[in-house]
Amino acid sequence: MRRGLYASVIALAAIAAAGLFVTRATPLEMAALDGLAGDAVAGETVFIASGCASCHAAPEAEDDAKLILAGGQRFESDFGTFIAPNVSPDPAVGIGGWTQGQFATAVKRGVSPDGRHYYPAFPYASYAFMTDQDVVDLWAYWQTLPSDATPSAPHEVGFPFNIRRAVGVWKQLYLTDSWALASADTPEIERGRYLVEALAHCSECHTPRTALGGMDRTRWLAGAPNPSGRGTIPSLTPGDLTWGVTEIAYYLQSGFTPDYDSAGGHMVAVIENFAKLPQSDRLAVAAYLKALP
Repeated sequence: MRRGLYASVIALAAIAAAGLFVTRATPLEMAALDGLAGDAVAGETVFIASGCASCHAAPEAEDDAKLILAGGQRFESDFGTFIAPNVSPDPAVGIGGWTQGQFATAVKRGVSPDGRHYYPAFPYASYAFMTDQDVVDLWAYWQTLPSDATPSAPHEVGFPFNIRRAVGVWKQLYLTDSWALASADTPEIERGRYLVEALAHCSECHTPRTALGGMDRTRWLAGAPNPSGRGTIPSLTPGDLTWGVTEIAYYLQSGFTPDYDSAGGHMVAVIENFAKLPQSDRLAVAAYLKALP
């Protein structure tokens, strides 16, 4: 009897240990950043392409106020409402006290400086593909941004989705180091892949989600319900997006479609960002979309 009890305790302890191992938060290897010097000018381009201000600027912020990353925007989902935090360089309520390595770990691993998982509303599943140099450049640019003392609001996420440790299981299921478009046949398509799949994280909205909220990579960019519950986000696959390369590039610059419609919703902010990038980047995105199977 006692031997069976001991065996059960040992088995439960082994299961618990395995669970802790699987759900652990793994920081970025700091050696990856050795010898890299940040360039704030290059980092500004990364900042724009990645849409950082689009999520972290205060609601209704306009023009230069969008560089004040005070947070506060609300993002509804099936799992609750996520509220963008203050990520300004404020040392008390922002990320001014972080190191470059902690910033890189947050962006590419979704892990906080205190070792907790971030919710994947922060699109680190896409940012994981960012080059280390781009992350270092982005950090250099971040140091030039204004501070703001607005405290971050807590997410409105109920049980069981508020169990941060469980995000470790989500990461095991959905984080990958494989590009969705495995082969980029030209430098232009390769640049487009980097913009779409990493920096601009287009798939986070345009790819359908599984029941657990991971991107369904078997239906890459095939369109999805709007997380807010209002309307749908269109497919970008070649079978559905019939625009030509120049028409796609023009839309990313102006927000106007070939049939004289205009962008709405969150896409307005995406257009604002892409309009600031060089034409070669907009054409690269179009070339990537046309190269999809």
